[in-house]
Amino acid sequence: MSPIRPVDAVSVAAVPAAGAASPAAKGGADFVKALGEALSRADAAQNNAESLAKAYQAGAEGVTLESSMVALQEANVSLQFAVQVRNRLVSAYHDIMNMPI
Repeated sequence: MSPIRPVDAVSVAAVPAAGAASPAAKGGADFVKALGEALSRADAAQNNAESLAKAYQAGAEGVTLESSMVALQEANVSLQFAVQVRNRLVSAYHDIMNMPI
């Protein structure tokens, strides 16, 4: 009898599907794609806020204190959202791992 191993994304992807992809597998890929896009948006918001803050400090024309502060708050909220999603995923993972077999 072989020992029980944890399931990882690489071993799941290596298993050939019988027929068409199942809806659960497709939903999982969509979730990973959506999470990646959300992280990309958070990164873009952070970069935009940083560039607006630098432009304001340099005295660039058309960049106001209000616009740079709003961009900084948007970046902060998007980062907090990403952290909360991560925390929920880790919590769900721990709940699943602690389930009795």
